[in-house]
Amino acid sequence: MTVTVILIVAIFFISLMLTMVGLGGGLIFSPLFVLLGFAKFEAASASLFLNLIAAASAAFAYSRKNMVDFSLAVPLIVSSTLAAPVGSYLNIHIDVQPFLIAMAVVLALAGVRMLMPPPVETSGEDLSRSKKIVGGVAIGAAIGLVGGMLGIGGGVFIVPLLIYLLKTPTKIAAATSTFIVCFSSLSGFLGYASMAEIDWFFILPAAVASFAGGQAGARIMSTRLKGSIIRIMFSIILFALCAKLLHQAVSH
Repeated sequence: MTVTVILIVAIFFISLMLTMVGLGGGLIFSPLFVLLGFAKFEAASASLFLNLIAAASAAFAYSRKNMVDFSLAVPLIVSSTLAAPVGSYLNIHIDVQPFLIAMAVVLALAGVRMLMPPPVETSGEDLSRSKKIVGGVAIGAAIGLVGGMLGIGGGVFIVPLLIYLLKTPTKIAAATSTFIVCFSSLSGFLGYASMAEIDWFFILPAAVASFAGGQAGARIMSTRLKGSIIRIMFSIILFALCAKLLHQAVSH
């Protein structure tokens, strides 16, 4: 019971801090749950549900401040929503060792990404609408597949891809990412729910903490996007989780 309470408190703070930089908590939730002994499908399904709650909470706050680019989000939502259940299917049917290695690689890439300097602001008018749609579909499909399989929302990769490839302003990219992640997380979670039993006794209380953390993080971020200290701190956490997962994969 004590461990569960501590974990739920941790979920609140993870959701708060990652939402501040445009992410859901799935990037931390899924590997954390795996290291705590959850089965890979349990870790991924719980992570996606909590990621959904945190991202939806943040997206609602961002949309009220007109920070979400809905026209940009739609192509990514469609492709990521279709691809995420495929990732869920792959999770159920792959062995634990390649799953751990794949997650470790993604965490290492995410850690490097979070150490990168903030991008230069763009106007968001450099690409045609057709190029944005095609690029959005491709990005969404890739993120949905990987996110569904590993139980991460994919926001850590959606944000820089929106900024660098689709020339989206930083705040708009971060806010729009949370909206996109809602749909890919929901789709991936439903894929798991159709194939395996869900532990609602853990997920529902944890979801309350995730929602509260997402609201708090969104309110802080929408006031002023900073987060350099958060990025460094979480990059260190991601590298540590990566090392632990690789060790577990080798010794499995």
